[in-house]
Amino acid sequence: MTSTTIELYESLNEFAIQREGEWDQIPDTRRDELKQMAGYIRDSISKSGSVQLTFICTHNSRRSHLTQIWAKAAADRMGLTGVQTFSGGTETTAMNSRVASALKRCGFQITQEKEDATNPVYAVRYSDDADPLLCFSKVFHEAPNPKSDFAAVMTCSSADEACPIVPGCDLRLPIQYEDPKVSDGTDVESATYDERNRQIAREMLYAISLV
Repeated sequence: MTSTTIELYESLNEFAIQREGEWDQIPDTRRDELKQMAGYIRDSISKSGSVQLTFICTHNSRRSHLTQIWAKAAADRMGLTGVQTFSGGTETTAMNSRVASALKRCGFQITQEKEDATNPVYAVRYSDDADPLLCFSKVFHEAPNPKSDFAAVMTCSSADEACPIVPGCDLRLPIQYEDPKVSDGTDVESATYDERNRQIAREMLYAISLV
């Protein structure tokens, strides 16, 4: 496999190193799911030189964006080329601003590229040496998402139940996370989003390390 390591922003790289030190917190059942994802990535890159991962939750507003972003940042950081990540929902809403705030707190640089009150487009940067990820809410089969030759990673139980079949995918894999939305408007809002961000970072870094 081709290896071209991309250096993350300093504070973000320190955050990633801290998460790698927490791999012992990942339960065995979750490790099995992440190993399946790693195996798909490894096999796809071995066969074609690239892999497509689409992370899906109901509204494409929180968990699917976090997993898409961390999977790509982890792959580039570890020098795994050919990894393309996407996200989508069973319906369109917007990438939640609290997700953007949590990502900024751990070292990502985020700008709003399109002024749209209903569905803004965020440019998410993790390195000066990589193109930003353009994040906005979309249904999982809408552009720019792939329609074939991809793994569909179901990040919430609602999307998992609503999409028993994801057309065009090679692998449908549930890796579910608790929705940080439960804390919206409370005193623990930021802490909840930060914890979900840490968990997803920890697990995506672990999965990529297995490839």
